[in-house]
Amino acid sequence: MPPTSRPLRKLGFLTIGLFDEADPRRGHESTLEIIELGDRLGFDSAWVRHRHLQYGISSPVAVLAAASQRTSRIELGTAVIPLGWENPLRLAEDLATVDVLSGGRLNPGVSVGPPMHYDRVKEALYAETADAEDFGYERARRLLDFVRGKPATDFSGVEGFEVFSDRVQPHSPGLGSRMWYGGGSLRSARWAGEHGMNLLTSSVVKAEGPDDGTDAGPDFAEIQLSHIRTFRAHHPDGDDARVSQGLVVIPTDSATPAQRAKYEEYAAKRTPRTTAPQGPARLLFAPDLVGTSADIAERLHAHAAFREVDEVAFALPFTFEHEDYVQILTDLATRLGPALGRQSPAA
Repeated sequence: MPPTSRPLRKLGFLTIGLFDEADPRRGHESTLEIIELGDRLGFDSAWVRHRHLQYGISSPVAVLAAASQRTSRIELGTAVIPLGWENPLRLAEDLATVDVLSGGRLNPGVSVGPPMHYDRVKEALYAETADAEDFGYERARRLLDFVRGKPATDFSGVEGFEVFSDRVQPHSPGLGSRMWYGGGSLRSARWAGEHGMNLLTSSVVKAEGPDDGTDAGPDFAEIQLSHIRTFRAHHPDGDDARVSQGLVVIPTDSATPAQRAKYEEYAAKRTPRTTAPQGPARLLFAPDLVGTSADIAERLHAHAAFREVDEVAFALPFTFEHEDYVQILTDLATRLGPALGRQSPAA
């Protein structure tokens, strides 16, 4: 087994938080219960996905505000908030508020780019400014500035009975160092590093550059490794800059035979998309990892990008049942974490 250069330090998980349109509370409650379970199991972090005009979490900051009052130690993250849907000033206020309520446990992850299906939603989202909106990195830079306490206005002081601040309130001093960028390209990795953010990597990368002409095609792990090294090469903290990896990982140690069969079928249906870049953006997907914790640990130790990180936020499959997530999280915490060399918080 190849040696790991970075022992696993932080174990996290990511959930999408689906719900039934006819009963949205039940799905949100399930998500909160899963986060509570993660807190009890000793996970270091829980992350939620962001979905607009779908049957998933549309307001992760609100969900994490609720989670912050039902947990005591687990860090709470977003992976990721697409900033094309957001006003950076208002989002900075919401993030700071939840960070204060959580006692400094919020880890906001963001990304840039136009909203999905923008031509069909722009009139509802930006009726007067649809063609003038900038969905590039500048939107993220503005958010960073507001979160880190830079002035949002040239006015402050007392006006009548009211007191005004020139920066976002509340201000949470540590939040600026816990901002993450969800990037799958070399350009994004470099930008995040240059702006002192942390880097969220996932199970999707851009297969940039021409194919090498071999039958094997582009290698996901090597592409992701190049992103991590580019990020750290441009980050003020260098090799100590934080990177979290978010592959889909499904341990089966305590799974029932029926669960194992379902997990293997799920992964098999998704495997074809991992064999070659997909679509005009040449997106390359990592295979889902299904098996015993010992088997998964061996595969991860052989993964070039995993060997460069000491934090993970393993993604839970989208469409499983609540009891499946309980089994997977329990095995992640009690079997896979130790197999990867992670010590429990109490150790």
